[in-house]
Amino acid sequence: MLSTLRIRNLALVTDLTLELGAGYNAISGETGAGKSILIGALNLVLGERADRTLIRAEADQCTVEATFDVAKLNAPLSDFLETHGLEPCEENQLLLKRTFTGAGSNRQFVNGSATTLAVLKQIGEWLVDMHGPHDHQSLLHPARQLDILDAFGGLQKPRADFAALMRRRTEIENAKSDLVVDEATYAQQLDLLRFQVKEISDAALNPAEEENLDANYQRASNSARLLELCQSARQLVSETDGSLLDNSGNLGRVLVDLQQFDEAAAPLVELHEHARANLQELQNELTAYADRVDIDPAQLHALEERVNLTQSLKRKYGGSIEAVLEFGAEVTKKLAVLESRDEELARLNAELEKLETELLATGKKLSAQRKKLIPKLTEAVTIHLNDLGFAQSQLDIALTTTTAAAEAKATGLDMVEFQFAPNPGEPARPLRAIASSGELARVMLALKTVLAAEDSIPVLIFDEVDANIGGETAHAVGERMRQIADQRQVLCITHLAPVAAVAQTHYVVSKAVIDDRTESNITPLDAHARVEELARMLGGQSTAARKHAEELLK
Repeated sequence: MLSTLRIRNLALVTDLTLELGAGYNAISGETGAGKSILIGALNLVLGERADRTLIRAEADQCTVEATFDVAKLNAPLSDFLETHGLEPCEENQLLLKRTFTGAGSNRQFVNGSATTLAVLKQIGEWLVDMHGPHDHQSLLHPARQLDILDAFGGLQKPRADFAALMRRRTEIENAKSDLVVDEATYAQQLDLLRFQVKEISDAALNPAEEENLDANYQRASNSARLLELCQSARQLVSETDGSLLDNSGNLGRVLVDLQQFDEAAAPLVELHEHARANLQELQNELTAYADRVDIDPAQLHALEERVNLTQSLKRKYGGSIEAVLEFGAEVTKKLAVLESRDEELARLNAELEKLETELLATGKKLSAQRKKLIPKLTEAVTIHLNDLGFAQSQLDIALTTTTAAAEAKATGLDMVEFQFAPNPGEPARPLRAIASSGELARVMLALKTVLAAEDSIPVLIFDEVDANIGGETAHAVGERMRQIADQRQVLCITHLAPVAAVAQTHYVVSKAVIDDRTESNITPLDAHARVEELARMLGGQSTAARKHAEELLK
């Protein structure tokens, strides 16, 4: 559920924080007070396109933050966040943030980690379903309509099985396309693969050599300088007059004399002996190191060629010797397949033929299940539509099924089109062709009521759901909202008192002039203020209006 929404410098809002409750949240207010700003803010933080003209005048940037409780979210959010390198949710709290400026800067964050707009949009599709005249109308898309039908019947498993078959078919077709080429291209591919396999094989690479190869080359290429420095060090230690060892002997004699006069100086003599022993050990190690430094032009040339070879292969085939070897193993397999092209094509064709038979059988079974569902869904939705003001209306679902495996999609062999006849005697036509925003919102409300148990999106937002209705229909709309809110969080922007009265929480959006600037604000209503707001929505502050408001709340 949406717990908190904070908006800064958007349209008429300077800084607004809205704390939302579970269940049904109604939002009302005078026309022009800024109720649509809430919808716009949510669209922004859920990844929709930013309209920079909405940044509040004289402000540098606009920011929207939303906190969601995702404890009950039925979506692979944790894996998604990990895959995209985003911080996990702490205590099941998901924080989304969107900031944009008039200069064109656009930044978005998930749990404090910067991310892309596409990632934000994907997360948003799991969290919120909006239904209003200024939002994308998911109900109008045939793909979404098919999702609704399948959700109603719990067909996710057979649908996923069909999608897996489709993915396998795509893999086979891609493998075939790699093999079915003209002879010139075939010969070129063979030559290239054979060259790559030979080049990598002849190099006899070993991952263990990569760590030491560069170091050995650097040592060999600098061997003359290394020997020169080593000899200089030996001279300083022992091979010249006034060397460290010579001076150490003089120092030792002085310390021995010192000890003869004062036994307390004995530790100094001992320290000197240790120091002289270390100098002698250093002399021995320098001699041994000099013996190991080999000025061998042939060895240097061999190392240089080896380094150049490995670097060349890494540039071509991967960033490490291990990656080059992995590439070599892959092209070896490809070469084997290509060299036995005819046999491989025969095998792929046989597998494809078998798979398409299985696809058709699985798709037909899925189609049969959908056909059985359609009357049940349309009947259930039509009952709710009648209560919502569409007397004798009818929702139909046209199902078109292909018999060709080549025309199948990941969702099956079917396409659906929701058709709606709002008035008796009129033919049903596609919903997208006839529904006004108010009609569309009520059709979605009827569907959401039926699908409440199956739907996985936790937050539903309705705008203008009460357009062109009143009377008993308004009461029915409010009751449907409350039914859906038993299992989902619902936000409804409404102008009708009967729709707002049944909400668990009621907010009012108001507009005021502060320091010569107009600002919008939103306030949760207590019991007394709620009566006053409902009375306003009913047409005034008369005693009759207040009594009516009190009756609605009861």
